[in-house]
Amino acid sequence: MEATRFSPQEILKLPDNPGVYRYYNAEDTLIYVGKAKSLKKRVSSYFNKSAQHSKKTSRMVSEIVSIEIVLVNSEFDALLLENNLIKQNQPKYNILLKDDKTFPYLCVSNERFPRVYSTRKLIPSLGRYFGPFTNVRAMNNVLKLINSLFTLRTCRYDLSKENIAKGKFKVCLEYHLGNCQGPCEAFQSEEDYLKDVDQALNILKGNLGLPKSYFKERMHEAAEQLQFEKAQEFKEKLELVDDFHSKSIIVSPKLTDVDVFTIVSDEKYAFVNYIRIKNGMINLSKTNEIKKKLNETDEEILSLLLVDMRDRYQSITKEILTNKELDLGSDTFQPVVPQIGDKRKLVELSLKNSLFAKKEKYQSLDNVKDKGNRVLKQLQKDLQLKELPVHIECFDNSNIQGTNPVASMVCFKMGRPSKKDYRHFKIKTVVGPDDFASMTEVVGRRYKRLLEENQPLPKLIVIDGGKGQLSASCEALKTLGIYGQIPIIGIAKRLEEIYFPEDSFPLHIDKKSESLRLIQKLRDEAHRFAITFHRDLRSKNSFNFELENVKGIGRFTVDKLLKEFRTMSGIEKASFEELSAIAGESRARRIQIFFQQKKEA
Repeated sequence: MEATRFSPQEILKLPDNPGVYRYYNAEDTLIYVGKAKSLKKRVSSYFNKSAQHSKKTSRMVSEIVSIEIVLVNSEFDALLLENNLIKQNQPKYNILLKDDKTFPYLCVSNERFPRVYSTRKLIPSLGRYFGPFTNVRAMNNVLKLINSLFTLRTCRYDLSKENIAKGKFKVCLEYHLGNCQGPCEAFQSEEDYLKDVDQALNILKGNLGLPKSYFKERMHEAAEQLQFEKAQEFKEKLELVDDFHSKSIIVSPKLTDVDVFTIVSDEKYAFVNYIRIKNGMINLSKTNEIKKKLNETDEEILSLLLVDMRDRYQSITKEILTNKELDLGSDTFQPVVPQIGDKRKLVELSLKNSLFAKKEKYQSLDNVKDKGNRVLKQLQKDLQLKELPVHIECFDNSNIQGTNPVASMVCFKMGRPSKKDYRHFKIKTVVGPDDFASMTEVVGRRYKRLLEENQPLPKLIVIDGGKGQLSASCEALKTLGIYGQIPIIGIAKRLEEIYFPEDSFPLHIDKKSESLRLIQKLRDEAHRFAITFHRDLRSKNSFNFELENVKGIGRFTVDKLLKEFRTMSGIEKASFEELSAIAGESRARRIQIFFQQKKEA
């Protein structure tokens, strides 16, 4: 389908036809895909000044630079195309739809003497696929049932007539265990083998009545012929099918093939449950959690998920039940909202699953929040703090043999990392590897700035180190006049001892305590953050140092070049004339030779 581009100023030129529209930003990145019965009306509604858009929608509209449209024959075709484009491109402002390529299937192969096996790769040319199965255990139960009932081969031999006639294969252990009848050595005919395959297909389709009738007839035939051992085998297989059937959730014999979709939602999330019924039994139940992007309506989300999940689980059922009125414009099916009877009970069952998923989601969120509060309360108790430490900052130094001394500060809020508040520090006033003086400098710089900007101070400061680093940090707080206003502790690495200012004896918190683990997590994160920064600086400076070793190039020249071109990459890309203007022609030539040799090395 050919797409046509428009600018936001050209929306009146859009056709009054069904189709799909795509919004692009200034970087020509696709940010949103939508469908419309009338492209002109739908797209215009985004740019209508009188429209009451949410903040998220207004933000998206402000980013739109161009609009691409594709015309289709119907609104349902637009829905299908929209679904595919969202899955392919994952635009920023669309709800997330993914192809579940990792769900397992059961495949009945196209080979002579077909195999039944599980796979996560769907290659239609190799056979007939059943699934996908959202529950691996359920899939294995079906496969185990088939293997218990029928003697189907598991080998991958090419059992062509020619290969069998030549005696190319020998029976394996499965034959001797009675799990296979040896078609590889012509011990079983293809006709007899395919009878078992047909019954396995009935089970995979959910038609359990046919296998039950098949085994019942064989049982009676064997009994009439006085083959009681064989009759007993068929009876046991019949009991296996009966047992499997009794464990399946039977809805109603009147309802054969039905798809049920329900949705519940709030401002942030929507929960869509899909129940698939085959031959009066539920053989699939799946609930999707959707995070809203633009305050989408329940009907919009349900329409999109209905098409997506039917495609994902390969459903061609024409009867669809929902809890919302939907007009999809499809000629093949139309969702209905039942009011009474078994169909209404099915919708209520699906709705119960959607509500349960919503409840589980918010319980898990509450548990995370409760855990954070519990740990902070425990930390407050262990350290005897006056206030709950909802805002904690932790400092660490990093230097190797005194080179590139740096420090880091990490911030935790409500017991969780707040990475936007992390800070790096290059040590400016300290010469040589002096951890105490470095700690005084960075703590002083950090809180001097917070005071100048009138920003809130933390409820607890953690210093990675023992009494020396803690005393140095306290000096910085005293200089700023805030010593005693913020609780401050040090954590010594070797024995995980907690030190308080002006206290000779450390505090030992229970090693299994959640509060100690939080302090350790802060310390480890600060150390990681400092080491990463230090490593980057070392790598960068080692390259600078190599350039200084070039004859005629000193630190002064390197600094001038970096000031002009900002990075080593900028120096490398500079022309000979640009380098000459800064360093002179002879140095410029040497610099270019240096970079050329680095490339060839």
